[in-house]
Amino acid sequence: MHKPDIANSISGSEAHLAPYAAREASSRGRKHKEPEHPYRLIYQRDRERIIHTTAFRRLEYKTQVFVNHEGDHYRTRLTHTIEVAQIARSIARALLLNEDLAESIALAHDVGHTPFGHSGEDTLKDIMKDHGGFDHNLQGLRVVDLLEERYPDFNGLNLTWEVREGIIKHSTSYDNPPLVEEFNTGESPTLETQVVDMADEIAYFSHDLDDGLASGILKEAELEEIALWQKQAEPLKNTKSALSVQQKRYQAIRMIINTLVTDLIDNSKKKLEESNVRSMSDVRKMQGRIINFSETISKMRIELKGYLFENLYQNYRVMRMADKASRFMKKLFFVYLEKPTALPPPHRDKAKNEDVHRVICDYIAGMTDRYALQEYKRFFEPYERV
Repeated sequence: MHKPDIANSISGSEAHLAPYAAREASSRGRKHKEPEHPYRLIYQRDRERIIHTTAFRRLEYKTQVFVNHEGDHYRTRLTHTIEVAQIARSIARALLLNEDLAESIALAHDVGHTPFGHSGEDTLKDIMKDHGGFDHNLQGLRVVDLLEERYPDFNGLNLTWEVREGIIKHSTSYDNPPLVEEFNTGESPTLETQVVDMADEIAYFSHDLDDGLASGILKEAELEEIALWQKQAEPLKNTKSALSVQQKRYQAIRMIINTLVTDLIDNSKKKLEESNVRSMSDVRKMQGRIINFSETISKMRIELKGYLFENLYQNYRVMRMADKASRFMKKLFFVYLEKPTALPPPHRDKAKNEDVHRVICDYIAGMTDRYALQEYKRFFEPYERV
């Protein structure tokens, strides 16, 4: 029996991609030279390196909207990341883009996030404003370039340029990427990066609706005034099958995801044709994003975003959690700053030779919610073991 040539099948696995998709042959490579694997493409290796990091595992106990101990069924940064990766893969596959690259960027896009969600990031931004600043995209790049220590010849994961670009240029209505000289080329990011940006928005719109309703903060009666919800939920009212409230809610959110993903794919295909994009070089020269929603869905999305901001993100319970988290983090930061010897090794050793503000920032940014709370108790509750 003839044995298949595995190496040749691997090298031919990009043959189905559109001409404007990212390919291994066009990659700008890695910072540190190392031999590539005979049976795995470079973006597949990047994906697997990200999955095995400490920073990725810690996402399980980092807040999305609700602090981890509020309930086991609420989304965390990890479940959010998995949802983003799933949506990004589906979009990339439909557009004949590089699914491995899109998945790698999606899995890494939140590894620089702090504990306690956006409240934690805002707190570190405020503390670090005179000490080099803080941004979770930039922190994500620090994680994969420097802070993960796994290899004998270099710090970080030595990811490809395209995955690193996707991390630093991650951009949504909540994320404004900082300028970094290495990536400040004046070029648009890959279509795979743009796919992850949109997948991120689709994921958090849908799961924040789900979590908000589960928490009792959001009310379905109010959502009936929101066009995107109404479009999906209305047909379910007249269904002949006896669906429970939970089933109807799940079906409505499922249909919202499907509507957003389908519209994004259809509109992006149309824009690719109209823009006459024929290569990666054409993508790089484009001004503005190609991967985007239609005008109709964009208006619905803006309406839903406004509703979530006013009724969920600004809700008094969420704001109380955010305020409490900010106070925890500030107190921890300044305890370490006053007494760097209280830092555990190896952070204590780093603080002797590096900027102490940045060392503390890296340490706190890497904490999970529950570890930060435990550290707070160790310092400020007199009968807690240190």
